[in-house]
Amino acid sequence: MQPLEVGTKAPDVTLKNQHGETVTLAGFKGEKNVVLLFYPFAFTGVCTGELCALRDELPTFSGDDVQLLAVSCDSPFTLRVFAEQEGLEYPLLSDFWPHGEVARAYGVFDEEKGCAVRGTFIIDKEGVIRWTVVNGLPDARDLGDYVKALETL
Repeated sequence: MQPLEVGTKAPDVTLKNQHGETVTLAGFKGEKNVVLLFYPFAFTGVCTGELCALRDELPTFSGDDVQLLAVSCDSPFTLRVFAEQEGLEYPLLSDFWPHGEVARAYGVFDEEKGCAVRGTFIIDKEGVIRWTVVNGLPDARDLGDYVKALETL
């Protein structure tokens, strides 16, 4: 597993969100910077904490200039219940089938565990990765680092 590096053109993402709608990374090109966040599973402690922290700071990560997209290998049905339970109003994308295909493309799929690790990629309006961090499964990410990275775009 080798995560994509800064300066790499981001592979396009086409996945269903928690409402069954198709979301593509290309749909934001030229319009918004994207925070593409991979997380292992809905309803788990660290993941729920991270995603709720993003919810609480949503204006920073989702507005006129930036779009937050959170990706896991959960089914869209699981993601819908998770979003409703936790009040998550940003897109939760399902990399369920083909299982982990997008996480693999970004180099953040753990074959042994069958899920994405905690990888975040900030992608500029031209579709180029400008910042990234990858943490192991038990290690939460620092949202302050995201804010600093977005300020440089």
